[in-house]
Parts: sequence; structure tokens; C-alpha cells
Amino acid sequence: MANCDSCPSKDGCNKGDSCMVENNPLNQVKNIIAVMSGKGGVGKSTISSLIACELKNRGYRVGLLDADITGPSIPRLFGMTNKSVEITEDGIYPPQSVTGVYVMSMNLLTEYEEQAVVWRGPLIAGAVKQFWTDVVWGDLDYLIVDMPPGTGDVPLTVMQSIPVTGIVMVSTPQNLVSMIVSKAVDMAKKMNVKVLGVIENMSYITCPECNKKIEVFGENAAQRAAEKIGIDLLGELPLDNDLMELSDEGRVELFGKMKEDFKSIVDEIINKINK
Repeated sequence: MANCDSCPSKDGCNKGDSCMVENNPLNQVKNIIAVMSGKGGVGKSTISSLIACELKNRGYRVGLLDADITGPSIPRLFGMTNKSVEITEDGIYPPQSVTGVYVMSMNLLTEYEEQAVVWRGPLIAGAVKQFWTDVVWGDLDYLIVDMPPGTGDVPLTVMQSIPVTGIVMVSTPQNLVSMIVSKAVDMAKKMNVKVLGVIENMSYITCPECNKKIEVFGENAAQRAAEKIGIDLLGELPLDNDLMELSDEGRVELFGKMKEDFKSIVDEIINKINK
């Protein structure tokens, strides 16, 4: 039976005890944001990390759940490859990053970082569910869920088993990617999960000599893609060499001098959650 008291969706949910969500009584998580795309390689993990970092910079209590069980990358982005979780009778306690973001990932449970997780779908989906029910997240303002690409077992498990407040879609400007992301949007709508909007990643480059914005895929590509998908455009992000280097070095949190375009994206996310 569902424990509605600790569910962030309790005030707007009419399912009562018939929902599939199980909640850990030690957790009080106010908002859960899932970051999703229909395709890999669009930067979901990086954007999930940046959202978590920016929210933490604003003074919120933040957790980051790496739901990509077979291809986890969050610990590497945060330089947490040597961290380990604490397992007690109460549950699994996630370690904290340098700035205090709570992180849970399969790579924090494996013997070494490159160890492959060779599991079938039901086991993977079960692990994601346990990252919600068995991890002691405690009192959080925001939990960010970095989802694997596609519309398979894990996204389905997240939408059914975790009380997601809203989903942020990630795309790149190509028409093919927009088409695939539209499948993820369609899935969210069928599961009655709110789509907060889409972030277009790798939208443009900035000339290092003249600082001119170069829209590689054409002017207004992001807006056209968002309109085609049928959701709001939260913002456009460029290819950023500094971010790439910090991510490779496990120092994504040092990108704290967030550019104004990303800060405005987080503003939009917060505003849409609070509507």
C-alpha cells in the first residue's frame, strides 16, 4: 500500500492507495525532476548534473539519482569514482559530492568503475526502484533523476514507481533527434506525467575570436524543434569547451559560474513546478 504522506505528488494526486508508488518513511522529497530523451548522446547526464549543481548553489537540498544502470556516468562527472555508499539496517546512505549533492549510482556499488552490469530488463528496473525505496535520501527539496535513453523498462519504472513532479526533455537541433524525443514526450503524456519543457543542447557554438554566436543548424532551430514536439522551449545551450574539460576531469561542480542562459533555464523549471 502506498505511503502518501512522504509523496511529493500527494496534493495533486487522486489515485490514493491504488498507485504503484512505494515510499521510504525516512524520506521527505518535495520535488522530483526526471531528465529524459528518446536518444542517447544528447547530454542528459551533463544537464542533470548542471541542474543539480545550480539548485545546490541556490541553497536547496539536492539529490541526484543515476537511473542509467548499465551506462552510469554521474560519479565520473562529480569525481566520485572512489566514493562508496554506506549500507545500514535503515537503508543505503548516498555519499555527498564536494558541494553537498547526494548521489546514488550503480557505479558506486560496483567493484571498479569499468565493471559491466550485464542484467536483463526486470533486474535493471528493480534496481532503479530500489534506488528510490531503499536509499535514505532524507529531506530534499529536489531529487534529479538522470534517465537512460529510450522509452523502455527504466523510464516506465520511474514513471510508475517514483512520484515524478515533472520531466525535462533534452534534445539536439537535428530533425531526427527531435522526432525521437517526441516519442519520449508521447510516453510521458500517456503516463500522465507533466512535461516541463525541452532543453536544446549543443544548439550553437561561440566563436572564440569574436564571441559571435554561430547557429550551426540554422536560425530558430530550437524554437522550431520545440513547436514540432509540442512542448515549451526551456532554453538553448551551446557546445562549451570549458564544460567538456571539467566533465572529463570529474569537476563539473566547478562550472558553478553558470552562464546566464543556464540560470534562466533553471528559473523556468522552478516556475513551471510551482505553477
